[in-house]
Amino acid sequence: MASQSQGIQQLLVAEKRAAEKVSEARKRKARRIKQAREQAANEIELYRKERERQFKEYEVKYMGSKEDAIAKIEKGTEAHLIELEENVQKNKEGLILDFIALVVDVQPEVHRNYFIMKSFNKI
Repeated sequence: MASQSQGIQQLLVAEKRAAEKVSEARKRKARRIKQAREQAANEIELYRKERERQFKEYEVKYMGSKEDAIAKIEKGTEAHLIELEENVQKNKEGLILDFIALVVDVQPEVHRNYFIMKSFNKI
């Protein structure tokens, strides 16, 4: 009976050691997974930064910078406004004279519908 109890004790000790080994293995696995995730996140971040850098180089090379585009638009707008102002100054006097002529030189005439209405009234 003593040998049976000693055998059971050995089995319990062996089971405890096995449980500890399994627990340690799980902890190591969890640490390795955590390290792999961190490493993957770092690699993803490096890749993202590299692609952003490449895109910015491409954008500057083929499309110019945003400041260049804004400057081109402002320059074009300014040129258009100057052109419009020149046209206003060039045509202003003639337009004013035309308006004065329309207001002052009134040519009275009978409306075209007057004769049509007159003929209907006779009926």
